[in-house]
Amino acid sequence: MAILITGAAGFIGFHLSQKLLSEGIKIIGYDNVNDYYDPKLKEARLKILKSYKNFTFYKNDLCDLAALEKVFSNHKINKVCNLAAQAGVRYSITNPFAYQKSNIEGFLNIIEVSKRNNVSNFVYASSSSVYGNNKKLPFSVKDNVDHPISLYAATKKANELIAHTYSHLHNLPCSGFRFFTVYGPYGRPDMALFIFTKKIIAGETIDVYNYGKMRRDFTYIDDIVSGITASLNTPLKNEVFNIGNHKSENLMDFIGLIEKYLGRKANINLMEIQPGDVPETYADIENTTNKLGYYPTTNIDVGIKKFIDWYLNYYNINS
Repeated sequence: MAILITGAAGFIGFHLSQKLLSEGIKIIGYDNVNDYYDPKLKEARLKILKSYKNFTFYKNDLCDLAALEKVFSNHKINKVCNLAAQAGVRYSITNPFAYQKSNIEGFLNIIEVSKRNNVSNFVYASSSSVYGNNKKLPFSVKDNVDHPISLYAATKKANELIAHTYSHLHNLPCSGFRFFTVYGPYGRPDMALFIFTKKIIAGETIDVYNYGKMRRDFTYIDDIVSGITASLNTPLKNEVFNIGNHKSENLMDFIGLIEKYLGRKANINLMEIQPGDVPETYADIENTTNKLGYYPTTNIDVGIKKFIDWYLNYYNINS
């Protein structure tokens, strides 16, 4: 019996795979290792995962239905965690068809093949982006999310609807995760923490949108993994969960902590808010706590230091 993790070379997929592998669970990794960001970072993650004897990897795209079916024929897959997706709110504005392929066609392929092979639990990544410009805080899974403000968010809402349909028609246990601004070691280079750290070290100016009046529910990667793991162990008919830190942090305070642990000051360029962006995110995790026993344990002071320590070591930088 094995767990299939799509997007295994990605940020969350890597950390989840490593956690489960360390517990002796057989993991089948699946990823197309695309160049949305530096593939070298993805390869570095894979190198670590491949050091485990209980890890098998397939470099394929979810849109390749035949390749996906072959993986299921080669292994007895009991559970599926679909983390593969085209990420990024801003990128979806200029590259819409990348989202149609990966997040719609790819998602339909993996959930359909999972249904055909009678997996016992199908869990998948949604996004806090589905909340759009909701004014009510904190964001609750009970809130209406019918008004996305980016194509990325629209595709993630579509994933939730597809999962709901499969759960209803085929009794496939499905749980989706609305992740809130995930960060940590081996994180994505297109995310603010990575960009700010790189530019501050280089002495370059960082662009801060909405004139710095941004708030985010920053969630450390270990807390994200604990939520997914709990869900993998708890098959439910059809659920959507917020996985966040249950705190809304001021972006300028976040930058201040980066400066603190780098020992350098940032040159800041304040700008207006970008299309598709929202001024604040804040997760209501009551449903996640009640049904999965989830509660985050890492505050941003600790989490940012862990990221900075990793970054300096990984890129061999003397701060």
